[in-house]
Amino acid sequence: MLRAGLSVTTLRQLMEMKTILNVHGKLASLQHAAGALRWRSNVRPAPVLTAAPARALIDDKISIKGRFLPPHCPVTVCAQMHSEEGDLWQAFGHYNTNESGIVDLTSDHSVGGSYSGCEPMGLFWSLHPAPGSREGLRLRKKDVESQYTTHISLLEGHVSPNGEQITELAAVTTERWYMAPGVRRTEIRQNGIVGTLFMPPGPGPFPAILDMWGMGGGLMEYRAALLASRGYASLALAYFGHPDLPPPLDTINIGDSYFRAALHLLQDHPQIVADRIGIIGLSFGAYLTLRLATQPGVKPSCLICINGPMGSMTLLPDLDSRPGTFDSFNRYWEYDEQGHASFKNLSLPENLPPESKVKVETIDCPLMYLVGEDDLSASSKENADVIEEKLTAAGKAHLFTRLSYPDAGHLIEPPYAPNAREVMWRVKPSKVITLFGGHPAPHAVAQEDSWKKILYFLERNLRG
Repeated sequence: MLRAGLSVTTLRQLMEMKTILNVHGKLASLQHAAGALRWRSNVRPAPVLTAAPARALIDDKISIKGRFLPPHCPVTVCAQMHSEEGDLWQAFGHYNTNESGIVDLTSDHSVGGSYSGCEPMGLFWSLHPAPGSREGLRLRKKDVESQYTTHISLLEGHVSPNGEQITELAAVTTERWYMAPGVRRTEIRQNGIVGTLFMPPGPGPFPAILDMWGMGGGLMEYRAALLASRGYASLALAYFGHPDLPPPLDTINIGDSYFRAALHLLQDHPQIVADRIGIIGLSFGAYLTLRLATQPGVKPSCLICINGPMGSMTLLPDLDSRPGTFDSFNRYWEYDEQGHASFKNLSLPENLPPESKVKVETIDCPLMYLVGEDDLSASSKENADVIEEKLTAAGKAHLFTRLSYPDAGHLIEPPYAPNAREVMWRVKPSKVITLFGGHPAPHAVAQEDSWKKILYFLERNLRG
């Protein structure tokens, strides 16, 4: 039956249009199926993703390559790993395969994602907490006898790992270690010293390094473990915020004799060359490095200071003073628009108590000083300027080496660690997020370049 007002001619035209639409729909379905077949054909081998070496030290480069892909196709390479606290960290790069269906991160450019350009290790240094993670996270290794395990996947198209429609084409797992096979780890709790000694494989004797971190406190072992993996006996030393040190936890309750005793422990070790010992310190650890080097009878072979001051408002206990807590000096803190705190003004040379300033002009060994020019936690450049001026005035300019990095932040660590621009400083009695500064790509450049130069500096001064 024909509906009123609808002619036979019109009805015939509508039926023809329906037929055409059905044909187009089938063609679209065929095209979609062909696209899927392009990736999953029984004729074409399945894509393969490789990482070499799959097991490496943290400062080794890893070559990541995808093969057996369609030519000139968009793909995403994604890295995901969990921190020791269980937080998910991830990074990804957008790539296009070449005419042979290969993507090679050692030579190809990322055109989007967590980083851009030719960055062979971009998947590692651009790692960041997944959306919805806790705020103020910092990725650092506490158990150096275990590895970081990273799942690397090859995804179809230019996508985000958090997207809804993700097709994984291939995957590989890498293990990255701070501690090489054969390195020996020994906890030190003797004569009041709290630390961990790492010895390289073999009988020795070895040159040695005393390793100190900043006012975050506790016992950080990962740099010392890596230095031992590179052939140096290394003592990671705690001096603050550790339960085995004199209480309370929020103050420094040990003096100069503690640091001298740690150095003597290395000198007295039968597998260590007593006159080939260097000292490395970051942040407040840099101040302690300079201070120890100028103590009577202390003769280190070389010093490495990373983003630290030449004096401190936090005084070490002696006959005339007791140390204050870090919060005692919050009048010098500055806050950004999010309420995050910068401690930079605490260490401006003009703000430092005169009695705390190290007489750096008395230093008689080579000193390497690293500056992150976007350091928001310490006045590194200003302190480096004063140190250089004093050494130059004393006729010791040849002892000073400055490495200065634009847009790098406070935490210049071994290479390929992700930068932490802002970090949870504490949660009690009130929450404080502190600013360390730095931007991911230039900070990564600083870490890779400085580590190479640190290892060369140590080789020249401890082995030469």
